[in-house]
Amino acid sequence: MKKITPAYTVINTVLKVKKSEKVIIAANPETNLIAQDLYTEALAAGAEPTLIFQPAKKAMDSAEPAVIAALKTEPQVFLSISYMKLGKEPAAIANPYEINGEKFDSTFDYLLNGKKVMRSVWTPGLTQDMFERTVNIDYDLLAERCKKLSKKFENAVSAHVTAPAGTDLIIPLEGRKPFDDNGDFSKPGSGGNIPAGEVFLSPVVGDPKIDGTGCNGKIVYDGSMTFGDGDSIIKTPIDVTVKNGFVTEIKGAEEAKRLLNTITEAETKAAKMEKEGKLPKGQGAVYARNARNIGELGIGLNPSATIAGNMLEDEKAFRTCHFAIGQNYDGDAPSLIHLDGVVRNPTIVITYKDGKTFTALENGELKI
Repeated sequence: MKKITPAYTVINTVLKVKKSEKVIIAANPETNLIAQDLYTEALAAGAEPTLIFQPAKKAMDSAEPAVIAALKTEPQVFLSISYMKLGKEPAAIANPYEINGEKFDSTFDYLLNGKKVMRSVWTPGLTQDMFERTVNIDYDLLAERCKKLSKKFENAVSAHVTAPAGTDLIIPLEGRKPFDDNGDFSKPGSGGNIPAGEVFLSPVVGDPKIDGTGCNGKIVYDGSMTFGDGDSIIKTPIDVTVKNGFVTEIKGAEEAKRLLNTITEAETKAAKMEKEGKLPKGQGAVYARNARNIGELGIGLNPSATIAGNMLEDEKAFRTCHFAIGQNYDGDAPSLIHLDGVVRNPTIVITYKDGKTFTALENGELKI
């Protein structure tokens, strides 16, 4: 009887790779063992896999041209088995793809979310230990939880998130649809993380000049945080003031300085890229502004995940939610960064158009 390894699960349960499908696996030297196991399982499934390596990439680095060229062959399946990030695509940022009036600043995003001809798994920060612990879970149960929680966000007007460390944020959600990272990436146009396990939404984007728009209040990150130079457990909470959808003040200790430095770098680089012709005219200011946007509210649902200082796993942990600063998932807040930060034991109250409410989490406990 064949042993059900994490690599087997990803290829056969998560992606349901079929015979003769073109599968590209992009990895780094740090993730080579996982990538090779995935290659072997894709080959065993009768697919036509290709394994390509590039150096590990940080948040604002560019992907290697060979990786971008591989994506341009339009594989049915693409796995980004990244130690940190896949990397950006300068040419597509300067001249975005466009389909049905929507723009995409990478070939990856264009094939996955635009043309919807590809399905994908991406794993920024994956380690061997995490792979072994968090992949072989009950995906039927995960899908059920994701479906129930997502349904609770349908027709929501807003959510109010509070937490013991001091988070108190109102999040506008009208018109926004929840996304399920439920581990079923078997259909073209679907994709997500491994480990899987979250429901997430993009808050309505605010306007710095109009009071009451966007997210308003305070986020106190007390779990872990993504910075430009990697992820870390938070020792001293990061106190972030949010007004009209954007971060206006960051207080704390060393972690707060790292967060501010990453945001400032993204703002500066966006302006520089426009001057160099790497962003369309007028987009430098847009990308810079959105470096302070609240781009995501997510809720962790993977029972095997823990907070360990690696965001790929941390944001999936039970009894947590996370807020991202930077680019969102609805395409109306492009930025050079997407910095996730975890909040422990949140209470999340959803409000609907008819004034009714539902408490999705109470002190971290899931209520669906």
